[in-house]
Amino acid sequence: MDPIEAPSPDSSSVVATLRQLIVNGRLAAGERLVEIPVAAALGVSRTPVRLAFRTLEQEGLLEKAGKRGYVVRRFSEADVRSAIEVRGTLEGLAARHLAERGMTDAVRETLAGCIAEGAAVLAKGFLVDEDIGRWGRLNKRFHDTLVDAQDSRVIADAIARNNHLPFASADSLALDRAALPSEYQKLRIAQLQHQLVFDALAQRESARVEMLMREHAWVGFRYGHLFDPASAPSPALS
Repeated sequence: MDPIEAPSPDSSSVVATLRQLIVNGRLAAGERLVEIPVAAALGVSRTPVRLAFRTLEQEGLLEKAGKRGYVVRRFSEADVRSAIEVRGTLEGLAARHLAERGMTDAVRETLAGCIAEGAAVLAKGFLVDEDIGRWGRLNKRFHDTLVDAQDSRVIADAIARNNHLPFASADSLALDRAALPSEYQKLRIAQLQHQLVFDALAQRESARVEMLMREHAWVGFRYGHLFDPASAPSPALS
């Protein structure tokens, strides 16, 4: 693995960097990854790399290779599309149920807090490396809060199983540090969609919020060409 631009040392930034390397093909299917060489290439210690490997294994992007190391999992665009569609359907169902039942004060406060933090990330008009991990955490909290607000664990358990497929989970961010201006525009759309979802929940518009969550699942895969027409769609954000 060749040296690349070093991410911030926290594990979430390392995860985002490795995801992007898999998306753009710099880490090819079948390529073996070992902690020490990857840590050296990224300019970080072994600990965030070890944690990142475990996270990416859970997301279905890496597979164990014997007792030591991992390999990049082989998957197709059809696999990614299907996994995203399943998540959008399940999260849409969760949002519809929540709208029908109404948000508790705790759920309302958490979702509103995520939107406020997202606005703070975007307020300066550009992104820095630290924003990638910050957005990933608030985005995960937004989606988890919506799903975990259900009376039953059935939807959450189905989403958890689907999350083991490549780029299926809501926190499978693959933001490109070399193209932060275009990534900023993607996050603006994601932030707007979070706000629209929250407004629909507050108005208890069940059909509308279900549609919004289904569309939100596709924001990274379908919207990239709006900011970089030469690039192929990639499952970067939702």
